[in-house]
Amino acid sequence: MKLSGKKIVVVGLARSGASIARFLAERDARVVVSDAKPREALGEFPDAMEAEGIDLDLGGHTNHLFETADLVVLSPGVPHTLAPIKRAREMGVSVVGEIELASRFIEAPILAVTGTNGKTTTTSLLAEMLSASGKTVFTGGNIGTPLTEYLRSGEPADVVVVEVSSFQLDTIDTFRPDVAVLLNITDDHLDRYPDFDAYKRSKGRVFENQRQEDVAILNTADPHVADISRILRNRKLTIGGEGPNAAAVTREQVTIRTSGLPEVRIDLSQSRLVGQHNRENIATAALAALSAGATPEGIQEAVNTFKGLPHRIEYVDTVSGVRFYNDSKATNIDAVEKAVTGFDTPIVLIMGGRYKGGLFASLAEALKKKARAIIAIGEAKKKIVSSLGPCIKTVEAEGLDDAVDKAFSKARPGDAVVLSPACSSFDMFTNYNERGDKFRESVRRLKEQHG
Repeated sequence: MKLSGKKIVVVGLARSGASIARFLAERDARVVVSDAKPREALGEFPDAMEAEGIDLDLGGHTNHLFETADLVVLSPGVPHTLAPIKRAREMGVSVVGEIELASRFIEAPILAVTGTNGKTTTTSLLAEMLSASGKTVFTGGNIGTPLTEYLRSGEPADVVVVEVSSFQLDTIDTFRPDVAVLLNITDDHLDRYPDFDAYKRSKGRVFENQRQEDVAILNTADPHVADISRILRNRKLTIGGEGPNAAAVTREQVTIRTSGLPEVRIDLSQSRLVGQHNRENIATAALAALSAGATPEGIQEAVNTFKGLPHRIEYVDTVSGVRFYNDSKATNIDAVEKAVTGFDTPIVLIMGGRYKGGLFASLAEALKKKARAIIAIGEAKKKIVSSLGPCIKTVEAEGLDDAVDKAFSKARPGDAVVLSPACSSFDMFTNYNERGDKFRESVRRLKEQHG
């Protein structure tokens, strides 16, 4: 793909947009970065771009820049439905995302992981399994590091492991992972897609360009993933079942059987990940790792040492016999259900924030079995109370400090208090990381008060 002399508009000026712009400028493209935010809202990025000779279009999107471009590249999270982007397509301008652009220049095998929930944990664990097997690994994409950073580094990897979101898959064209993983598809981002089927189609695009020899790994226990699996014609490996080309999962171990290869057993006794969904994530990562040349020994080492990720059922502390867990990343209802069912003890659940769609009432059966009470916070708290209050004791709190205090008062020694919001954080916090950090601070304050 020739970039020299091309007029290219990069949409979105944050870490990914800056990386894309630099990658293109280093290949002598004529780059303009466009962002709807004003200059003062973009931190240090505008000054850095201008110092490197990259032009800016800030405080809105100038239509003629898009209409006369040779290429438009979207940063992750930028809606491909914005009016100037749609107009550019109508004018015959190619519009792609950062994942698509970078993949055209990557020579190493690409392993892509997507799904509504668990993709960051699975991506990270997969990378550790490959590293423990002696592979040089670059990990990027939706997990935080742009793929263009890999290309700019000039340091070749044996394998590129990439987490991809539905938003990123919306803007692919030729992106073809050698190994593609689909974990699950549940209600999420219904504020962005017209309906669930549209969201489901976006997730399924991870397999769109795979060839017959490429590997598709699917958790077919999820009915929506099973639907997609039925139409694939390349090599498929599945989670669950006892047959060939599958990983069977129990509490104690994962057993992998693939055609023509010895059986692989992975002991789960030392894993720190909680819940059946995480056991399935381990199995999925192991299938992908084996497909990319990892060793059983390297996979086992990674399972034994992987500590999990911040804000994903992360153990925080114990206060007077009550354990506290930070699951701030659980921004949809299915993620909360997986967290709730993963605990063997009673819980008090803190949930709420900005509503993203879905039915809170669908959590009722799981919560009736595990939850002593629900503490509701944020913009969605009254909706949570009305949806779940009739079957589970549900009370409102004014913020995380108040929620932690109320949750502690309702918990008993041996219980777990779990922040698992089922909502985005944007009503009260910048992102789910800030929300999780605030929860940790609230637990520390509580422990100081109670010794």
